[in-house]
Amino acid sequence: MFIEKIVFGMAGLRILSATIEFTAAMLMLKFGRVETAFKINALLALIGPTILLTVTSLGLVGLAGKVSSGGIGLIMLGVALIFLGINRI
Repeated sequence: MFIEKIVFGMAGLRILSATIEFTAAMLMLKFGRVETAFKINALLALIGPTILLTVTSLGLVGLAGKVSSGGIGLIMLGVALIFLGINRI
């Protein structure tokens, strides 16, 4: 089965992200302290958006020749609105 390199990269980054999240959850359980769990969660807050932006960027690169510039602009606007909404909470 042929998988595009970009799809493979996107999936690989999501697997990496899931592995980091799972490891963080196990560390929270291991340490069993709210303070430590909070610190671990703060680190995850840095990793999550980075993975989102990287995977979205890979997707946009893969779609570059298939979607109009207006469509790519709308996708980028959507990602920007996600971040705006998260920061307003």
